[in-house]
Amino acid sequence: MFAGSLVAIVTPFKDGEVDEDCLRSLVRMHIEEGTSGIVPCGTTGESPTLNPEEHKKVIEIVIDEVKKKVPVIAGTGSNNTAEAIEYTRHAYEAGADGALVITPYYNKPTQEGLYSHFKAIAGEVSIPIVIYNVPGRTGISIEPETVARLSELSNIVAIKEASGKMDQVTKIISLCGITVLSGDDSMTMPIMAVGGTGVISVVANIVPSDVRALTAAMEEGNCERARELHYKLFNLCKVMFIETNPIPIKTAMAMKGLIKEEFRLPLVSPSEKSRAIIKAQIEEYGIL
Repeated sequence: MFAGSLVAIVTPFKDGEVDEDCLRSLVRMHIEEGTSGIVPCGTTGESPTLNPEEHKKVIEIVIDEVKKKVPVIAGTGSNNTAEAIEYTRHAYEAGADGALVITPYYNKPTQEGLYSHFKAIAGEVSIPIVIYNVPGRTGISIEPETVARLSELSNIVAIKEASGKMDQVTKIISLCGITVLSGDDSMTMPIMAVGGTGVISVVANIVPSDVRALTAAMEEGNCERARELHYKLFNLCKVMFIETNPIPIKTAMAMKGLIKEEFRLPLVSPSEKSRAIIKAQIEEYGIL
């Protein structure tokens, strides 16, 4: 379940509201293109600006449209432990296959606080949990030793690692048997090379078949093919982060006609300079 190319799916908006028809269309596209799993309400899904009703609705729509064809790992994190438990319980009751739970942001807990946070969620809801470590956005990193402690809890089964540090990934894998998923598209192949099982991907929103092909090649031990795809994807991956995610990926998707270019404040459309770079890159890739 926690392997291959899992897409951190965007939340499409139309006139300020969640665009349900478009979201369902995106889910169908991913299933047709071979995406291994769908991850709604992550950072890429603009979860910080979804109100509780919208958050739950997006998860329910994705679960309903997927129809058990691929796993759904719902983003349920918060810097409020009680709220994270509420979202995680809802995901479980709605039929999600797992929960992606980010490290608490802004309040910057200690390692013991991080351990207690995740332990509390795992103890309240019997759903497989993927810890999400992305210090660049949260201001806090979960240390490998803390990950190893948490891996001893039966339903904490994986970590999405977006620290950008291969030493961090290597140490986690050396300390425990937890499943490691890349949280950085450009690091998918290296992380899989040291024992990771796949990626929760941003760029898969626009090139799902290529990301799936890369993870499949690594799963099959075909490093030459994986390397070709790694270099093919590399510049595209980097351009998708020239401004805050998900601004570039939603802009690229709008250029391709997949969604309407619409964001929730405080996110806004990219600068004209960034827009030109995004357009040039997706043209070079052959997306347009």
